[in-house]
Amino acid sequence: MQRDRIEIGEETTARKAFVWAVDWPGWCRGGKDATLAREALLAHAECYSVVAMIAGLVLPAPSDNADLDVVESVPGDASTEFGVPHAITAMDRRPTTLSEAERLASLVEATWTVLDRMTAAAPPELRKGPRGGGRDRDKMLGHVIESDHAYACEIGLSVEAGSVSDRAAVEAARGAVLEILRQPSDGSPLADRTWTLRYAARRIAWHALDHAWEMEDRTQPNR
Repeated sequence: MQRDRIEIGEETTARKAFVWAVDWPGWCRGGKDATLAREALLAHAECYSVVAMIAGLVLPAPSDNADLDVVESVPGDASTEFGVPHAITAMDRRPTTLSEAERLASLVEATWTVLDRMTAAAPPELRKGPRGGGRDRDKMLGHVIESDHAYACEIGLSVEAGSVSDRAAVEAARGAVLEILRQPSDGSPLADRTWTLRYAARRIAWHALDHAWEMEDRTQPNR
């Protein structure tokens, strides 16, 4: 990885914060505050470099907070505190050229590849969380698939809802989403709804990776 600065956005409340790399959808981490979220973002740089590599890209390699350039900071809301990077920011409303859209779509597709690889490597029963909770592998994957279907509807698509046992429908829905994300945009909401192209890319990619990395962590007995 090459060393360079990373532009980040922040979404914060009194109890929760999310930080994300503006140009790298899915590289997003949360924490109790922005400082902890930035630390988590840096800690997952190597993990995200796999996504970049799958997409045929090279991820810059920030080493500490000095390499993170906060270009936008917005207040969060109840969804933020629930655990979702919910704010659609000015950076998300930027126009997107054809080449930029193709790049974003390739990164979203790569996050699904990582999720599928993690699912294939994980045991059916995952290590429980500190309070004894947490979904097992197939329920977690099913949750992501259901969410992806909701996301597809949010950007104006009418696609069949896939499932863990219906991979053909999952792949068809993913393909339809990628076709939307590959199109240039003036920054307006997709399908005259709420999500812009850039926000759709980072929200979809974040959710896939968040659960892929959780699955990996809970497969390891000592994590």
